[in-house]
Amino acid sequence: MGKTLLLKLKESLISVLPIAAIVLIISFTPLAPLTSTEQITFAVCAVLLILGIGLFNLGSEIAMTPMGEHVGTGLTKSKKVIVLVSVCFIMGVLITVAEPDLSVLADQVSSVMNNMVLIITVGVGVGLFLVIAILKIVFKKDLSLLLMFFYMMLFAVSALLIETGKNNFLALSFDSGGVTTGPITVPFIMALGFGIATTIGGRNANENSFGLIALCSIGPIIAVMVLSLCSGGGSIDTDKILEGYETMESLGHIIGNTFKDVAIALGLIVVFFFILQFTVLKLPRKKLAQIGIGIVYTFFGLVIFLIAVEVGFMPIGFKLGKEIADFSQPVLAVFGFVIGLVVVLAEPAVHVLNKQVEEVTGGGVKKIEMVLALSIAVGVSICLSIIRMIFHFSLLYYLIPGYLISLGLSFFVPKIYTAIAFDSGGVASGPLTSSFILPLIVGACVVISGGTEHILTHAFGVVAMVAMTPLITIQALGFKAVMSKNVRNKIAMKRILSADDEQIIYFK
Repeated sequence: MGKTLLLKLKESLISVLPIAAIVLIISFTPLAPLTSTEQITFAVCAVLLILGIGLFNLGSEIAMTPMGEHVGTGLTKSKKVIVLVSVCFIMGVLITVAEPDLSVLADQVSSVMNNMVLIITVGVGVGLFLVIAILKIVFKKDLSLLLMFFYMMLFAVSALLIETGKNNFLALSFDSGGVTTGPITVPFIMALGFGIATTIGGRNANENSFGLIALCSIGPIIAVMVLSLCSGGGSIDTDKILEGYETMESLGHIIGNTFKDVAIALGLIVVFFFILQFTVLKLPRKKLAQIGIGIVYTFFGLVIFLIAVEVGFMPIGFKLGKEIADFSQPVLAVFGFVIGLVVVLAEPAVHVLNKQVEEVTGGGVKKIEMVLALSIAVGVSICLSIIRMIFHFSLLYYLIPGYLISLGLSFFVPKIYTAIAFDSGGVASGPLTSSFILPLIVGACVVISGGTEHILTHAFGVVAMVAMTPLITIQALGFKAVMSKNVRNKIAMKRILSADDEQIIYFK
């Protein structure tokens, strides 16, 4: 266990070091000077981030992933579809309601929407679409067609929002789809899909094990849009958002809240898992003990990670956005691209996804390829978000063409690349995106817009962009693999056809 933990800490060090180095280097320049207290706080939080990610990844590997697989396998073997979808719906709601990322977003919009109303709406959206995802696996339906149908429905509801003049909530709706697939949700749901797909079997078992995160990301968007249509409109009290970035709560209060939130998040999953253990699963005590140890690692890893993000990364991100935007807008766009290249490496759930992709595909999709595709995608998405903020145009000018390209590519690449790509979109937009990148964009928006009134329409939406661009880059990776294979086959066939008869050996 000790060697494994050291390996996980080494991986997290490599992930966090680039973003920490960039921020600290910039803090010593006129571009975005930070005080010595801010520099020390950020450096300490970066160390805590490394420790948190390492502990979380270890806990996820020995607890969250096995729990999801056992639940998926055990429920599928019961051959009771109603029980399977009922449990999955409840799990989807419970995990989402307890997701820390969603709480962060809900707190920022609490002045216009009741926190629990928003959280429960999003939870129901995830639960319903998790059921759809499970039924897709059970009845072996095509993921591309489902994605095409539901994204067309999503943009139809978007048009209705615009028509009714309630498009202020458009960016918030798309952001809600990104934040729901966080560090608690991703390992469990991905493992659940893997357990169900491998139990059902079939020649497309590997392909079917992906796609759950993709569908679960759509549910919250549609749910929040419907909630927006039913609301009375209005706008967010943006001054309250700024207070959250500029006036941080006491360290003791942050630690207490984080412990409570993570305990609730994991507690709901653990309680429900043990109910299934005594009724359906019947796992041996040794396996339960291993899962228990993993839950402890997961708990402390996530607590340390979230405290580091809230204490050091959120306020520093907000200040960097303000300072760099005030210095130069083109420099801000370049900085957004660079920081996007490295920030995705520090997202805990990304490591879970990359590991499972490499294992399920038998090395066909390598970890380094996934990392490069995600890094480029997130860098481009943040840069494009800054450009949108500077020139004040609608988020839909990016999202509609982006999703049309993504859905179009799904018909030309192997299905497994489509499933991985759409899962990656949800995974890339994790807690560091909502707690570092979003504050950075909000800070820049205050300077560029000359006030707070445009934060809702121009700053929000960056999480949605981070969730969209990996769909294109990873499918482009699949398209490249298909083309390379075709070229190799043509070269091989050409050599065979052009070979001399004298080189052919005949056996008598």
